[in-house]
Amino acid sequence: DCAGCSSCCRGMGNTIVLDPYDVWRLTGGLGVSLQQLLAGHLELNVVDGIILPNLKMSGEEETCSFLDANGRCTIHAYRPGICRLFPLGRIYEDGGFRYFLQVYECAKETRAKVKVRKWIDMPEPKRYDDFVCTWHYFLKDLEQVIGKDTSGQAAKTVSLYLMKQFYLIPYNKEEEFYPQFEERMAGAKRALAGFLAM
Repeated sequence: DCAGCSSCCRGMGNTIVLDPYDVWRLTGGLGVSLQQLLAGHLELNVVDGIILPNLKMSGEEETCSFLDANGRCTIHAYRPGICRLFPLGRIYEDGGFRYFLQVYECAKETRAKVKVRKWIDMPEPKRYDDFVCTWHYFLKDLEQVIGKDTSGQAAKTVSLYLMKQFYLIPYNKEEEFYPQFEERMAGAKRALAGFLAM
């Protein structure tokens, strides 16, 4: 029963990090390339040593660049996973994750009970959860490797590879996302095997 106060779309800095599925949905929904989005609505930042795209906040109030003049989301149908989650969060452990409610994050005082699957509203929720786990734990493995490299070369090499492999090379919009992602992930694990073995 959210009336759309858009408080959760302001002052978020560079914390709304986009995964490959988010970018696939955004580029498909808007009919633009990632490069076009980076020219306005998105930016690149370092997250735990790896360069990843995030939603750009702008103006004095640091407002999401996808909000309209009335504070309404212009990409609501294909908004990123982090936006769909709010005010939920994820706790990752034992190769999986659990959802939790961030009780004091949402300004709405009278909230109704809603099932998590309905709230997140993602097609094929099981496949989405599997994707989230695969991506999260893959990045965590890479972050550990990058953290051990004092030269900074590993971070640069890994970041450039990830941006190209998972974000810049367009996905085929005529095909499902998940098989394409799985193929790219298998290629990434082969290509980065030397780093992951460090």
